[in-house]
Amino acid sequence: MLQLSPFPLTALPHPTAMPTMPSPLPRALRLLALCAALTASAAWADEYADVNRMLKAGQFTEALGKADQYLAGKPRDPQMRFLKGVVQSESGKSADAIGTFTKLTEDYPELPEPYNNLAVLYANQSQFDKARAALEMAIRTNPSYATAHENLGDVYAKLASQAYSKALQLDGSNTAVQPKLALIRDLFAPAGKAGKGTVVATAPVTATPAAPVATPPAVVASSKPPLLANVPAASKPVAATPATSAVASANADKDVEAAVQAWASAWSAKDVAGYLAAYGSEFETPGKVARKSWEDERRKRIVGKSHISVKLSKLSIAVNGNKATAKFRQDYNADTLSVASSKVLDLTKVGERWVIVKESTGS
Repeated sequence: MLQLSPFPLTALPHPTAMPTMPSPLPRALRLLALCAALTASAAWADEYADVNRMLKAGQFTEALGKADQYLAGKPRDPQMRFLKGVVQSESGKSADAIGTFTKLTEDYPELPEPYNNLAVLYANQSQFDKARAALEMAIRTNPSYATAHENLGDVYAKLASQAYSKALQLDGSNTAVQPKLALIRDLFAPAGKAGKGTVVATAPVTATPAAPVATPPAVVASSKPPLLANVPAASKPVAATPATSAVASANADKDVEAAVQAWASAWSAKDVAGYLAAYGSEFETPGKVARKSWEDERRKRIVGKSHISVKLSKLSIAVNGNKATAKFRQDYNADTLSVASSKVLDLTKVGERWVIVKESTGS
């Protein structure tokens, strides 16, 4: 069960007495503190300490009041805003916490931790695609952010579990799926069964470095079925038949279509993190402007609208290996603006994801 904790610094007690929130994810998916680069005066640190003390005592209303009082005079203070998000999370106000962390990503896009915390909150709501997108933004901001990498692995495992479960529903005779599903479920077993310790969140008080990242869980014992139990152990690669090639091509088309639809959905939902995560690191920005400048401009355009609707039609997809092209008609409506145009997206497969590397208007 995923747990949110207000305890600061490195001495993290076991949170058995703290309220918890139901979660479909293992305890290794963590909510971490704001990066240590943020500094504060001794007087400000006292304010942070007061809020943390109230959090530890379960005085959520008082902690929120103290945070709001502080932010009334310093509304852009990132450390207190981050701490307020932790208070909201701990007190069960997930929607408010999502709003707080989302605004932090917009005002301070260089900080990876708010993206990570958004991912935890989305995952608690079983919104794993949003969680994945937020974690990818955290990693893009800080490629060496180990916690986000581990969390992303957990989210991918959960998505894989859902896909395997669906496969069994569609074909209960498929004996290759059950061992894979069993292995993933073992990863999500309670700590007592899988040996996975409780990992708790931290909240900043001063510029003291955040708690060390916990050691990843040990590899599952060899007595469990291997993840790819039914892959032939041949010394030579098995040649693909025309039938298997056709299936692979159809699956690739569906994956590209899903990626394009997810991009349009994130745009319509004003989900900036999800929208930007749809673009790969090799994306050709318009006019060759810096990536950060382009992202800042897109963020302002999206959050500045009260309503956005992006609908796609006449979608056609062509896949060639790890490259793909998607052509479609785009109907865009935002506030008083309504534009219909032809759009072309060039995508590349990175790992298991298709990401946009070029975007153009016209056929």
